[in-house]
Amino acid sequence: MEMNNTVKTIFERKSVRSFENRVLSKDQLELILKAGMAAPSARNLQPWAFIVITDRNTLNTLADRLPYAKMLHEASAAIVVCGVPENAGDRPEGYWIQDCSAATQNILLAIESMGLGAVWTGVYPRPDRVDAVREVLSIPQTVFPLNVIPIGYPKGENRPKDKFKPENIRWEKW
Repeated sequence: MEMNNTVKTIFERKSVRSFENRVLSKDQLELILKAGMAAPSARNLQPWAFIVITDRNTLNTLADRLPYAKMLHEASAAIVVCGVPENAGDRPEGYWIQDCSAATQNILLAIESMGLGAVWTGVYPRPDRVDAVREVLSIPQTVFPLNVIPIGYPKGENRPKDKFKPENIRWEKW
């Protein structure tokens, strides 16, 4: 079966943890953010906020504070995807986690389609990570950093993983 560009991008997406020393443009970052905001959202409430980081000191500080985000030392930029539960509708939380996860996937696919690299580094629900990101970026207590996405031009060879497992599929019934 022939694949279109969207499906090809999905299958080519991979986690990139090493980056070249090249700057990303504001236009590139804005396009990535527009892709994130094009994600589906429950009742279209869009309970997300995005923090773009390009300052080297801030990237390094986050790399030092987050156990699985050391690649921020090499990244040209990062996007922190945050949830704003008070904007999610249903109480207490609504669907902010699902909505922000969909936005994150759109961001990762846009990055892949642009020939860039990125990796999803988890923050929420780990209190130590949430507190660290909040402290470094002055994020209010009503906003929850879901993840930090280091972004840059990939260094070295990165290959996508084949994650298809037919044993995880049920047709019609369990």
